[in-house]
Amino acid sequence: MYHYCPADTQFLKERVVQFRNQTQRYLTGELSEDAFRPLRLQNGLYLQRQAPMLRIAVPYGLLNTRQLRTLADISKRYDRGYAHVSTRQNFQLNWPALETVPDILDELASVDMHCIQTSGNCIRNTTTDQFAGVAPDEIEDPRPYCELIRQWSTLHPEFAFLPRKFKIAVCGSQSDRAAIYSHDVGLALHRRSDGQVGVTVVVGGGLGRTPVIGSVIEESLPIEHLITYLEAVLRVYNQLGRRDNKYKARIKILLRAMGVDAFRTAVHAEWASLKNGPATLDRASLDEARSHFSMPSYEIFNEQASCEALAAINHPIFQRWVTHNTHGHKQAGYRAVTVVLKAHGHAPGDITASQMMGIADLADAFSFGEIRNTHQQNMVLADVKVTELFALWQGLQALGLSNTSAGHLTDLISCPGGDFCSLANARSLPVADAIARRFDDLDYIYDLGPIELNISGCMNACGHHHIGHIGVLGVDKKGEEFFQVSLGGKQADPPTIGTILGPSFKAEQIPDVIDSILSTYVALRHGDETFIDTCHRLGVKPFKERVYASPAH
Repeated sequence: MYHYCPADTQFLKERVVQFRNQTQRYLTGELSEDAFRPLRLQNGLYLQRQAPMLRIAVPYGLLNTRQLRTLADISKRYDRGYAHVSTRQNFQLNWPALETVPDILDELASVDMHCIQTSGNCIRNTTTDQFAGVAPDEIEDPRPYCELIRQWSTLHPEFAFLPRKFKIAVCGSQSDRAAIYSHDVGLALHRRSDGQVGVTVVVGGGLGRTPVIGSVIEESLPIEHLITYLEAVLRVYNQLGRRDNKYKARIKILLRAMGVDAFRTAVHAEWASLKNGPATLDRASLDEARSHFSMPSYEIFNEQASCEALAAINHPIFQRWVTHNTHGHKQAGYRAVTVVLKAHGHAPGDITASQMMGIADLADAFSFGEIRNTHQQNMVLADVKVTELFALWQGLQALGLSNTSAGHLTDLISCPGGDFCSLANARSLPVADAIARRFDDLDYIYDLGPIELNISGCMNACGHHHIGHIGVLGVDKKGEEFFQVSLGGKQADPPTIGTILGPSFKAEQIPDVIDSILSTYVALRHGDETFIDTCHRLGVKPFKERVYASPAH
């Protein structure tokens, strides 16, 4: 992974000193709330419903064990002993005291971590595939390009105050696990006919109150022009994006208003003055970025022998975990492992300080000291020997992290909702917990196959409900909490926005609604047809008829 240079480290320390002074001035009344707001947002600090929330950047979801241990220690001393993995592969602390935030930032900086640009109208954390670098279907490792984007975008003076927040995702595999069509800019890496890396540039995707699938504006951009082309896109948006209405300020609204062709023309006109300029990536800069993401010192194994030894382990629960929570790997004899952070009574994505310490120990022992956060609010150990999977599983069991539902119904995504967020219309976490408790029969869950269930507490769609196979959205009806259900959303291959089922439901009805949807699927599926394929084949009509047939609905 990328290691900060002395200039990076010094920069982070100076930012902490600046914010410490700003916070002190705010607490003594020298700075007004309006003056302090942009300063705290630039450092990832939100004032939420219950307490301040601090969002900690994890560039493209990758961190090392020293960083995770520091975060665990911070969560114990400055928070309530846990952290939260967000859908943008970052961490969040939900209960820090405002006056302690500069101290937290100082300790984060000591391990090359920060909160810069995790909030505000700027370029946010670039996200990517949690299996980057190890996925068998990978065309090109996206992490070096994510790092180049991070370096370019951090405190870029021209893009510090955009019309609205701006999110970039990069995919380097055949299957899009980064949801690039739901981002302001999505980048798909591929091999051009000359064998060099090319980029398909997707612009104008996004969820929120106006869900939009992004549009391709460049089919095969040569990789050396990645940064200059992004700069052209951002310049057009910065100049023409609406600033008079925050609900119409995202780039997706601008692209829709201009039309794809006109937007592309504007970008290329801007790019003409940037192309082949100082930000062009030459071979040396590309090689230097790639050098930080070289393959670890893998051992050589016979894949067939490793798999046979694994299958010989007579432990049904372990074998179930292997089937659902481990994933193929480029290197023979290795697997990537998903650690599911979904436990009854806890918010999806929450992880305690002791669990963070334990995962750090396991990552050191079994996965070269690295961990990834995922946008499904889980973690991944990407480089585990097949011969050591049983020992890893035992370690995860001891931590209470051996949940075997990865990729299935109860491995759901949920935003913090009304329990924490001041923007939320409804409490999403109790609904998530009610669903998890209702559907706790693993045999039934496995029979259903892969299902993505996403819950958002408001139209800002932090839970990505629009692209969930089943989406649940909290809405306000004259001061009461209700939930709208949609079906058929999909993040990729191809991306689709879910269709609203019909009138909304009370919170206590949602488990029954989900039950009706699932029973309809079981009754109408063809053979081993997946839930999402059945939804797309039939549309919402049969599901709607079954759900609303009950008098309770």
